[in-house]
Amino acid sequence: MKVISLNIGTKKTIQWKNKTVETGIFKYPVKTPIFLNTENVKNDTIVDKNNHGGINKAVYIYGENHYHYFKNLYPNLDWKHGIFGENITLKHLNETQIHIGEIYQLGEAQIQVTQPRLPCYKLGIRFNNQSIIKHFWNSTKSGVYFKVIKRGSVNIGDKLVLLHSAQENLTIAETYTLKKPK
Repeated sequence: MKVISLNIGTKKTIQWKNKTVETGIFKYPVKTPIFLNTENVKNDTIVDKNNHGGINKAVYIYGENHYHYFKNLYPNLDWKHGIFGENITLKHLNETQIHIGEIYQLGEAQIQVTQPRLPCYKLGIRFNNQSIIKHFWNSTKSGVYFKVIKRGSVNIGDKLVLLHSAQENLTIAETYTLKKPK
């Protein structure tokens, strides 16, 4: 699993359902390395700190291999890496093979799997279509949140290397399925 895009966002204010909403979901590729801190990615904007960032959601990683599925559903979007609000886009990510608690090396950083991403209305804002929430829930293409155990820089081309397996724990896909609304 190799890093193909590093994505950073700034606060954006939009109108949604007659309300002013601030969000950091509009992330776009950057050419420079990013630095993973213990509670966030340096220079990335997190507006909703109750649901994003912090110790257990410091960095969000998504698989480019999932893009094709959603491009078929939403072909008219401007498809750039970061569209799912991810900080890092990997060449390949398989949520059915990544277990809660596993530890990985990524560039200079060491990161630990904590949970899947649960979609909210802001993903619908990013896609300009709230149907994405249902499509996202009906897949196991959730991406992965990580805590940062050892801070450090990540570059395009760095590989996600397993340091400590936790196969005794649920996978991200299994955890995601358990959290799915009924």
